[in-house]
Amino acid sequence: MSNPTRDTIDPITLEILWTRLTSLVDEAAATFVRTSFSTLVREANDYAVVLMDKTGRNIAQSSQSIPSFICTMPVTTRHYLEEFGAETMVEGDAFLTNDPWLGTGHLNDASMAMPLFRNGALIGFAGVVSHLPDIGGRLRSPGNKNIYEEGLQIPPIRFLEAGAEDKTLVTMIRRNVRVPDQTMGDLWAQVSCCRHLGERLVDLLEETGVDFDIFADEVVDRTEAAMRAAIAEVPDGTYRYVMENDGPKEMPGGTIRIACAVTVAGDEITVDYAGSSDQVALSINTVMNYTFAYSAYALKSIFAPWIPNAEGSFMPITITAPEGSILNPRHPASTGARGMMGHLLPPAIFGALAQVIPDKVQAAPGSPSNSFQISNAGASDPWVLIGFVGAGQGASQAADGTSAISFPSNLSNSPIEAIESLSPFQVTNREIRRGSGGAGARRGGDGIAFEMKLRGEAPATASVIMNRTRSQAPGLNGGQAGALALLQVNGETVDSADHQALRPGDTLLIASGGGGGFGEG
Repeated sequence: MSNPTRDTIDPITLEILWTRLTSLVDEAAATFVRTSFSTLVREANDYAVVLMDKTGRNIAQSSQSIPSFICTMPVTTRHYLEEFGAETMVEGDAFLTNDPWLGTGHLNDASMAMPLFRNGALIGFAGVVSHLPDIGGRLRSPGNKNIYEEGLQIPPIRFLEAGAEDKTLVTMIRRNVRVPDQTMGDLWAQVSCCRHLGERLVDLLEETGVDFDIFADEVVDRTEAAMRAAIAEVPDGTYRYVMENDGPKEMPGGTIRIACAVTVAGDEITVDYAGSSDQVALSINTVMNYTFAYSAYALKSIFAPWIPNAEGSFMPITITAPEGSILNPRHPASTGARGMMGHLLPPAIFGALAQVIPDKVQAAPGSPSNSFQISNAGASDPWVLIGFVGAGQGASQAADGTSAISFPSNLSNSPIEAIESLSPFQVTNREIRRGSGGAGARRGGDGIAFEMKLRGEAPATASVIMNRTRSQAPGLNGGQAGALALLQVNGETVDSADHQALRPGDTLLIASGGGGGFGEG
């Protein structure tokens, strides 16, 4: 390799170093998965590991990263820098928060960053975000009215100071969650992950002699230039689309409106959500961090999917939403089910850009943010079961939609074996809902029918987060809509905004929606 300490790095050296860095991050992610306590990490992949430079810019991330976390973790790290100051940070520190407005958008995700040092100087940050097994409060549900119902709020804080834990914080977390051993186990796994990444990064820098500041600048500059070149190929103009989705039944039509205007101007792109619904007294509100993350993910997927997801990829992108709207709510809005709206931002952007680049977009997915949280809290041996159920992907001009996946996220369907080993539930049926995808020249993907029965003698409380129970996933360019999603208890349809009281012998059916079709069939 050429000398990587000069002012610029040649493309071959850059590629080799970048690939090695990504491998280090994946290695750290494997450490996190192996040491974590919850199925949310081990089975569902609901996490991300991100390597940042000393200013909090994203340089590399784990291959299995949740798309939104790639954008939110750097924002959170920059909040830590602003709150505490780089000059106060020492080796062994670890910073933690679950503030929705500073982090990923809801209390259930813990965002941890650890400053990394080489020869006593700050060189970067290792960051981990993961969905905790529990955060207290009411079970995560679309029906929660404000953030105070949703659990323990952790402001930006030193979880570790020079390697020593904040015992008061640890005690507070343990006292406020239903499964303290699992929750703290995952937080300590985050610490292990960050430490491992820091040690391996320093090893790489010592081996290669690379200046990490110069490398980071090169990565950011090259990804920004490539993204700008891709955007510049699209004709200038403003392209609009309106997406509707399930909302409070009290609202006119019972739907939420997402109004999307995508403006291409040279090598920059803006997405404006003016005209979208106001924030609501439900937990489907989406804070700007999350609104930006899933909007940027959609644009990155369209324009330059081959470019690694470094900070420069997102610099030509501007996202705006009116304050007080469902996509930029004011505190103390509830946000626990923010994926119900956030996961619909990519199809809204796809719908707008279908007018000018139809070969690069796809129709809307079926209920993309399906999850269930079930607990017997209050019993002598409490348990919490959290799982995910995929849906149909929207079709594109080139291909049918994939069935039973979590697009635009990459969560995995919860394994039957994990559900039955961690709870008194028996999975009685799980199958693809054949024909639920929308018709068209290309068909939308099919959803899943997933049914389970509560065994034993103790009751439980269930909360299910799902979209598309009243509004179908629309097709694009003449394609047909996918089938509605369905939620039933003992064969009777129930509202996903309500908590469900389950007695032994009761059955819960989650049937996810089909994706929209593409083109006239």
